[in-house]
Amino acid sequence: MLKWMLIGELADAVGLPTQTVRFYERRGLLPKPDRASNGYRVYEESTVARLRFVRLAQQSSLTLAEIAGIINIRDNGASPCGHVEELLVSKLADVRIQKRRLQALEHELNQLLERSHLLDPAECGETDICQILSSAPADQA
Repeated sequence: MLKWMLIGELADAVGLPTQTVRFYERRGLLPKPDRASNGYRVYEESTVARLRFVRLAQQSSLTLAEIAGIINIRDNGASPCGHVEELLVSKLADVRIQKRRLQALEHELNQLLERSHLLDPAECGETDICQILSSAPADQA
């Protein structure tokens, strides 16, 4: 027997605002709910699992479009696991690239800070805005 719930009950069950539930519904991440005789949306209990999936997928940095694609695969009767694995491999590659960029930025910022300790602000030339960030290190100027 199906258990039905109102949008507030659904939102409470997954810890989301009702506006977020409506947004996901508009984006096609949730099946269109039935309406009670009073016009209120009524959701099947299975919608709780779908909302939890959406939240977990977002926490894994999947976009709503990617999540919708996964849901569409499932709704069409196929297993989306292979597709999800491909998405996660791609996300992990992106994270690793971003990590290398952040490490390079960290190194550059450390060098600038080390350089700042060797410079005297009084020696900043009239055309310099800040010698720490000048184009050439002080020992090459």
